[in-house]
Amino acid sequence: MSFSAHLASALERKSPLLQRFERLIAPASDRELEALARESQRLTRHHFGRTMRLFAPLYLSNECVNNCSYCGFSRDNGILRVTLTVEQVLREARYLHDLGFRNILLVAGEHPKFVSEGYLQECIDALKGMFPTIGIEVGPMEDDQYAEIVRHGAEGLIVYQETYQPETYAKLHTAGPKKNFGWRLDCPERAYAGGFRRIGIGALFGLAEWQKEAMALAAHLEYLYKHCWKAQFTVAFPRMRPYAGNYQYEADEQLYLSDRALVQLTCAFRVCFPQVGIVLSTRESPAFRDALAPLGVTSMSAGARTEPGGYTGAGSEDLHLTVKGRRVELEKVTGCEKATEQFKIDDSRSPAEVAAMLKSKQLDPVWKDWDEAILAH
Repeated sequence: MSFSAHLASALERKSPLLQRFERLIAPASDRELEALARESQRLTRHHFGRTMRLFAPLYLSNECVNNCSYCGFSRDNGILRVTLTVEQVLREARYLHDLGFRNILLVAGEHPKFVSEGYLQECIDALKGMFPTIGIEVGPMEDDQYAEIVRHGAEGLIVYQETYQPETYAKLHTAGPKKNFGWRLDCPERAYAGGFRRIGIGALFGLAEWQKEAMALAAHLEYLYKHCWKAQFTVAFPRMRPYAGNYQYEADEQLYLSDRALVQLTCAFRVCFPQVGIVLSTRESPAFRDALAPLGVTSMSAGARTEPGGYTGAGSEDLHLTVKGRRVELEKVTGCEKATEQFKIDDSRSPAEVAAMLKSKQLDPVWKDWDEAILAH
């Protein structure tokens, strides 16, 4: 039975672990939250030491066939789009490599015409000599397609369900293959069958009641640990940020995950899932990231850009619009244009500044934690 068929019953008849998790995310006093944070920190040190893995996203394309009302790449948004060539991807990658990164996440919108068959494989082939750790965050695939990606050298996959509430999901996804709730929900299982050793899941907090999302995310993680136990897992709790099409975005007070609640949620996941990796992105403010880093987080992005060519300007000469899936040239070009970002980041510090912050908190920034030689006979 896949998780999409298991979700409803898992939340209706909660396991002892989910019952404990539910208690830990219930309203808590300051004293209770402080005790939870101390236990989270203790468990993190026990299982991960004082390490913090650093990674950077590398956006390949902001073309997309999906209409998602919360995303800057949404099909009907009139944004400046581009898909980088493999050489342009290399240009961006060399920039990140020179900054010290050995762990990158390749990100692309879902568009079979622009992000076409073989493109991702070519990118991975070009990059794997520089980066021992390559993850992907792209449109869901079949397990045999995942197996091919793994053979080319990727070993990590990130897929966020966005929201685990089927009714909310249907309202937010109005066109494109992403409309299929169950297909996306079972993506981690297909990735596991394809051979990925690292799998990351999460929800985009701000789309539905955060407690319901948190319970479903915990249920998903518990299921994956039971059925895909050879893989390593990470979880993330990204919060909504301003994006193309809604730069005036303001959080819905009924759905908002506050700073305090995010701290509690992070610590609850650490206590209930001691060995799970917890990711904190540059969506959050520098001060908040600094405060949360010692309490349970094990992986952070740094110096991130959320548009193709964001690090070096690669691809800026090929910017265009896309209307009904077709490329439309720009009528006027000033030379100052750049591809549109997926969302606005908040922490714009350089990787070196983030590393220095971690060292000031007696945490060790880890740029490389994997090499294929580990598996060599």
